[in-house]
Amino acid sequence: MVVHGSEVVSDVNTRVDDVTWGAWRALALASAATILLYIAIMVPLTTVVSTAADLRMGPGTQAWVVSATNLGLAAGLLGSGAIGDDYGRRRIFVVGALLLAGASLLCGLAPNALVLVLGRILQGMGGAAVLACAQGIIGQLFPEGYPRARAMGLWAGALGAGVSLGPFVATGFLLLGGWRLPYLLVGLAMVMIAGLGLVMLPESRAELSRPVDVGGVLLLGLGVAALMAGLVEGRLGWGSPLVRLLLATGLLLLVAFALYERRTTHPMFDLSLLSRPDFLGATMAAFAAGLGILSLSAVVPIVVEVGLGYGVTVATLVLFAWSGPSSIAAVLARWLPSSLSPKAQLVVGLAGCAVGELLLLLPTSGATVARLLPGLVLAGVANGLLNAALGRQAVASVPPSRTAMGSGANNTARFVGAAIGVSAVVTLVGRAAGSGPAGVIASWNVAVLLTTAPLVLGALAVWWVQRGARRLG
Repeated sequence: MVVHGSEVVSDVNTRVDDVTWGAWRALALASAATILLYIAIMVPLTTVVSTAADLRMGPGTQAWVVSATNLGLAAGLLGSGAIGDDYGRRRIFVVGALLLAGASLLCGLAPNALVLVLGRILQGMGGAAVLACAQGIIGQLFPEGYPRARAMGLWAGALGAGVSLGPFVATGFLLLGGWRLPYLLVGLAMVMIAGLGLVMLPESRAELSRPVDVGGVLLLGLGVAALMAGLVEGRLGWGSPLVRLLLATGLLLLVAFALYERRTTHPMFDLSLLSRPDFLGATMAAFAAGLGILSLSAVVPIVVEVGLGYGVTVATLVLFAWSGPSSIAAVLARWLPSSLSPKAQLVVGLAGCAVGELLLLLPTSGATVARLLPGLVLAGVANGLLNAALGRQAVASVPPSRTAMGSGANNTARFVGAAIGVSAVVTLVGRAAGSGPAGVIASWNVAVLLTTAPLVLGALAVWWVQRGARRLG
């Protein structure tokens, strides 16, 4: 048993002389799990057409298949992270991996669209536990400074690798065995991850565990789920009574969550953290990234295929021009000069994404795919630097006993921001698809400007919060 401050970290198979090796093993497993999770998220991007034909899905159901995993992730991240801190990050990681495995197998065997959507939601809930606790475990095993910067950079690179590889893996297995095969293989791989987690990960938790905040978990989970469901349904028409009911219910439940957390004895989320400049800055940066570059990337295939007239293979490769550099930059971020702190890196990352997006503006006629590449590469590099900094700040900005909760809060902000942004840009660009290439490009340019704004505002807000903190210090 190894004690780190207020943390208890135990592993019967770990000795003092091989703790460093154990930490790297844990990082490798956490990174592998993250890659598999993001491959699972990305599967429908290239298989949804085949899936829709097989299961006779309409446009609304297809939108749910694509977005359902993000709903489960956003709803479960903060709660699973808080529970992992109190009852064991390895334990919740393994439970999440098994849930993700079972849900993936359910998706691969789904007899109809309803079962597939439910399976995708469960994938997200299992993935939430994996993602939050993976970051929490890394934060405990690697001390602040260069070791953690290196570890979080490698983990952020794995995140980018999952995004990059997802469409290629899904397309390859689709050609080999149909749309069900990617789900089945992800499920089997996650069973292996769960088994390895029991052996390779040290257990870690807060020294003084607290009762599960059942009320907080339910209010937050249901509130985020209702909000996300409203955003998905809204893509088919924002005037629907169901959309308004879902959005209103989600907002009311989130307000109730905040009020409940202020009064309960053992809150899952300490609202006073929002008064900490480092935590607030990291949360704002994650939300801005979700609203900005992550949202815009969702419609890159549409503009390449419909607006510029290329095929799906070219569209996949063009998207890789963003996701590939993002993964590489995250890994190399540890070589940045020490004068560029993680807090400053947040501002630089957001600003770089904004400049990269502005380079994506296209003329309404005569544009080629080459016009997109410089902006996508720059935005990818900036996004990689941002991911590496967010990984560090998510765990450094909370007390040592709350690292998984910090990860959950940060990723929740990112996924909720992305859900809002994706709903807006998919509605905007998707509806223009019927008006021809010129209409798609015109709508794309509007989407670029809309998603650049939160990146600029986010960079300014993070800078202002940090500047205020330095003055107070």
